[in-house]
Amino acid sequence: MRVLIINTSERIGGAAIAARRLMEALKGSGIKAKMLVRDKQTDQVTVVQLRKSWRQIWNFVWERIVIWTANRFKKQNLFAVDIANAGTDITSLPEFRQADVIHLHWVNQGMLSLKNIQKIVRSGKPVVWTMHDMWPVTGICHHAAECTRYQDQCHDCPLLAHGHWHDLSYKVFEQKRRLYRDAGITFVACSQWLEGLARQSALTAGHTVTNIPNPINTNLFHPTDKAAARRKLNLPADKRLLLFSSMKITDKKKGIDYLVEACRILSERQPELSRNLAVVVAGRESQQYASLFPFPVHCIGYTGNEKEIAAVYNAADLYVTPSLQENLPNTIMEAMSCGVPCVGFCIGGIPEMIDHLHNGYVARYRSAEDLANGICWSLTEGDYQSLSTEARRKVLSTYAEHVVAMKYIGIYNRITGQND
Repeated sequence: MRVLIINTSERIGGAAIAARRLMEALKGSGIKAKMLVRDKQTDQVTVVQLRKSWRQIWNFVWERIVIWTANRFKKQNLFAVDIANAGTDITSLPEFRQADVIHLHWVNQGMLSLKNIQKIVRSGKPVVWTMHDMWPVTGICHHAAECTRYQDQCHDCPLLAHGHWHDLSYKVFEQKRRLYRDAGITFVACSQWLEGLARQSALTAGHTVTNIPNPINTNLFHPTDKAAARRKLNLPADKRLLLFSSMKITDKKKGIDYLVEACRILSERQPELSRNLAVVVAGRESQQYASLFPFPVHCIGYTGNEKEIAAVYNAADLYVTPSLQENLPNTIMEAMSCGVPCVGFCIGGIPEMIDHLHNGYVARYRSAEDLANGICWSLTEGDYQSLSTEARRKVLSTYAEHVVAMKYIGIYNRITGQND
């Protein structure tokens, strides 16, 4: 069986990392999988890049112009929405013609337009669409937050400066409704949380909606000697290290302000623990928050090298993710695969990953105080070795490459009739 995975980028962003890992997992399970991207970052031969042209740049710019204009020339939420009004027709590519299954992932920002997706559907090839956020089942937003209009009909969008009944969200929602009507797309959410939201959308009526988690290479992300990892990264051997990571540290959605406040609470209420704490901040612009923590801070720049990433996790005692908006974070999966317990807010798919008081701690949403409680409990009250062992065990049983690949292969077999 030949599967073509389609994503805007090969390595940049959580969806790209998950899509590429799925390609490798499928190949390891005997599937002939390739990945088609607009932006390629490696020389991997099974990752095919669209031919570069000025049109790709224009596709991206034109979409932003339309959104900017509809938003009365305000930059607010300019990248929180997508309208898929421009993209590239891929149906004539040899990789598309040879594929038995077309597997869409995150295809926004000029990769595929709705008209391109319609042409893919009309080709007659079975289509699977892995949802890394809510965009496939809403009008234009990637995260609906408190808005529930997508359940019936998007309109009067809160992410537009002057939303109204027939605004962009309404128009794109109707385009999707017409596109999906006879499409026979199989929608796959990366988490049970997102599956639940997707099932409520008027757009998925009559379609198969299920959930399969992202995969991870547990041979690459595995526990190693903590002291050796710290020596390699020049991190202190005598501290309990809290790790926070994000591609861009200053992204407010990643919640670093809550970690700063949690550390301040710990410094005031847990002086004995605090004397032995330090924070590792990994990602772009990591220096910008260093002076705000009450503990020593060690900054590590962003790296896309997975061996180096695994070493950072292995150097840490606890991974803290105060993210305010998540589906199924690769970072939690990576940390747990390295045997590092995690603390995170009760949002999105995080409670599905962190089993409260079993392999980590799930804190009340937006509560810096409970985040501090989780850090303290994990390092002082919980059985740390048991937390570490159970974190690794959860990944091996739920997110390992072979486990996830076989679930997708089951879907491929069903939609191509190979189960008959």
